[in-house]
Amino acid sequence: MRDAGDDGEVILDVVFDRGLLFLVLANLGDRPARSVRVTFNRPFTGVGGAKRMHRLALFRKLEFLAPHKSIEVFLDRSAAYFARGEPTELTARITWRTPDGERRRATIVHDLEIYRDLGYIEREVPRAGQT
Repeated sequence: MRDAGDDGEVILDVVFDRGLLFLVLANLGDRPARSVRVTFNRPFTGVGGAKRMHRLALFRKLEFLAPHKSIEVFLDRSAAYFARGEPTELTARITWRTPDGERRRATIVHDLEIYRDLGYIEREVPRAGQT
């Protein structure tokens, strides 16, 4: 008998790492997720304002997400994101199908405002040929 938890949970998380913001789409379950779709409650941009993040193909037409797999997407430097006045409260509505064709959904609310005041140390990126 299959435990209902085996179908897992597909989530969208926000990761803050030394002043950088990432969106992470992850399948926490033991079985694949199919036809994964993520819709956001409002439009927002990343990568210096150049990318409409809510319209990325990853969020609109991911047909297969393996068990325990995550896909990390660079959102922006936190200072740039906040300076542009991008929305800080984001709601992600995630839908997917189990291998048996059953529909699943989750709604996750993130408040990016919690990252605004965090201090961090920027690392210098070594130039080519330097170690």
